[in-house]
Amino acid sequence: MAMREADLRAAITTAFPGAEVTITDLAGDGDHFAAHVVCESFRGMTRVAQHKAVYAALGGRMGGELHALQLTTAIPS
Repeated sequence: MAMREADLRAAITTAFPGAEVTITDLAGDGDHFAAHVVCESFRGMTRVAQHKAVYAALGGRMGGELHALQLTTAIPS
């Protein structure tokens, strides 16, 4: 079963309240998304740590409901 865009957004915003989250369905199939997450709590974290935190927020959905996620993260400027 594919993941809905709204479910992906909800999982990220629940873990990172106040984050600016932009989701794009890359293939129109609910399996391949791009996510851009801008969050103050990323400040002081390496890019790898930021990505690990987002993947952890997805609670094991990668490889199951969510086949591919093109992830970019940033701190507010």
